[in-house]
Amino acid sequence: MATDTLKSTTGAGAASGGLRRLLLDNGALTALIVLVVAMSALSGDFLTTDNLLNVGVQAAVTAVLAFGVTFVIVSAGIDLSVGSVAALSATVLAWSATSAGVPVFAAVLLAIATGVVCGLVNGILISYGKLPPFIATLAMLSVARGLSLVISEGSPIALPGSVSHLGDTLGGWLPVPVLVMIVMGLVAAFVLGRTYIGRSMYAIGGNEEAARLSGLRVKRQKLAIYAFSGVFAAVAGVVLAARLSSAQPQAADGYELDAIAAVVIGGASLAGGTGKASGTLVGALILAVLRNGLNLLNVSAFWQQVVIGVVIALAVLFDTLRRKAGATPGAAGASQGGKGRQAATYGLAAVVTVAIVGATSFLHNGSSATSSPKMGLSLSTLNNPFFVQIRAGAQAEAKKLGVDLTVTDAQNDASQQANQLQNFTSSGLGAIIVNPVDSDAASNSVKAADKADIPVVAVDRVVNNAKLDTLVASDNVAGGELAAKSIAEKLGGKGKIVILQGQAGTSAARERAQGFANGLKAYPGIKVVAQQPADFDRTKGLDVMSNLLQAHPDVQGVIAANDEMALGAIKALGPKAGKSVPVVGFDGTPDGLKAVEGGTLYASVAQQPSQLGKIAVDNALRALEGKKVEETVKVPVKVVTKENVAGFSG
Repeated sequence: MATDTLKSTTGAGAASGGLRRLLLDNGALTALIVLVVAMSALSGDFLTTDNLLNVGVQAAVTAVLAFGVTFVIVSAGIDLSVGSVAALSATVLAWSATSAGVPVFAAVLLAIATGVVCGLVNGILISYGKLPPFIATLAMLSVARGLSLVISEGSPIALPGSVSHLGDTLGGWLPVPVLVMIVMGLVAAFVLGRTYIGRSMYAIGGNEEAARLSGLRVKRQKLAIYAFSGVFAAVAGVVLAARLSSAQPQAADGYELDAIAAVVIGGASLAGGTGKASGTLVGALILAVLRNGLNLLNVSAFWQQVVIGVVIALAVLFDTLRRKAGATPGAAGASQGGKGRQAATYGLAAVVTVAIVGATSFLHNGSSATSSPKMGLSLSTLNNPFFVQIRAGAQAEAKKLGVDLTVTDAQNDASQQANQLQNFTSSGLGAIIVNPVDSDAASNSVKAADKADIPVVAVDRVVNNAKLDTLVASDNVAGGELAAKSIAEKLGGKGKIVILQGQAGTSAARERAQGFANGLKAYPGIKVVAQQPADFDRTKGLDVMSNLLQAHPDVQGVIAANDEMALGAIKALGPKAGKSVPVVGFDGTPDGLKAVEGGTLYASVAQQPSQLGKIAVDNALRALEGKKVEETVKVPVKVVTKENVAGFSG
């Protein structure tokens, strides 16, 4: 009896230990299953074919970047440059295929070669220059981004149609980016598990000195490792540009962090020696499911960043616990039996997921649809008072009209905005309002919404090459001309001025700069001594203006492409602001109007942003109800000075 009891206890303990080991060895996969089940239970829009394909498309670029980063992290390195290299490769492709007249196939090869060169430079700096990987790739991050801006002159470059098809679907249902992700994942898995260079990565990451003493040419291997990372970054850049139908010089900004996060979440260790392509894919899918689900649940973009940060921290903590528990690392050379068990695990996970998700779908069956019309508003950024006012105006009007309004923040990332618009389309919203990050990049997403018979209203900026129901906007060019006229008349038609430009590559920055130039043509006595971008940011406006004052201490006036930069310039000018040096801003934000009232800001070209948001919601509802709407609704701009600021309401 005692023997039977012992056997029973031992068997139960073994089963418990086996389950614990299974969860530890497949923590990322377990987390993905939990996320899918949770999102399916919380949102009836998550578990649809269109939305699941959206998740795949949205994971594609991050996953391809992360496959390349996996090579580096397995070898105990780091690559912070992959996002910038992706943008540079896409820019080289677009520029060579358009401006340089290079055949498309050759242009694609040039883009891939660009990634290889960037990777080799990283490898040379690390292997032969003895630079820490963090520093070498951080330098490449800056160099590649700068070259992208130089080649494109700060503006997006439209892609040839043959390349744009990479962002389409095969057979009308399978997105090409998903297919590319699968192919590149298989390549990464083959390199890691079946090649000499793959085994070298694990050896170097496990113990670089031991690898060197055993005869491995570590320096040459590192060159190849970083070159591989560059190739995958270039492919990711081409896929991203195809999705956006244009090469954006600011594209993939910050994507290197997502790529690293995907690798770590997928089970790789930053200490090196462990990691596998399948884990990286799961990590990228976790990030995509998180963002997609949080969008569908109308969670603030700011909180989304918090959630993703917590997930990354938990992933690293789990890696530590796994190592202490002695879980099996994902390294090369696993036995055939181990691979068979891994395949069985993935198969079992798929069956369990389908079963549980199928059960949760009953939660949404029979639920009555809300009578309130649903709309989505995708703003280019909420890190700017102007767009915060657009949101406030839209939300106030939506509440008044009984509209259920979901607001998202693209954080000035055209790719992220494309994801948000795709989520709106797949979740079956009645209408979509978009304030595009870039007028060209939003076109494919708007076309998809139009194909689904969803009315689309653009606010503040137009969407090129796509059908819109209404454009609600102020005229940025006309506003720029008014700003130039205001500063010129204040200076009596003569004087030296500087211009603080907006973020390179954005349509608002280009249009306002064009307006400044047009307006100053009528005043030949006004000399522009310097023009520098300050990215619509107050802190950068302060720094850039402080630097310009060193070279031009006798400046007599300032034009800024928004109020935030103008307020930064005022801080740099100190007591000169509003007295000897008039400053003109743009947007009519609350802080800008306070500065006008206080006399430090001479004028602001106000666009009445809250009115833009209000009118956009009104027109979206009319379009949803099948009523006639105007193709263009212009909200007049107004120069606000100390004389009329008291009666102005944005």
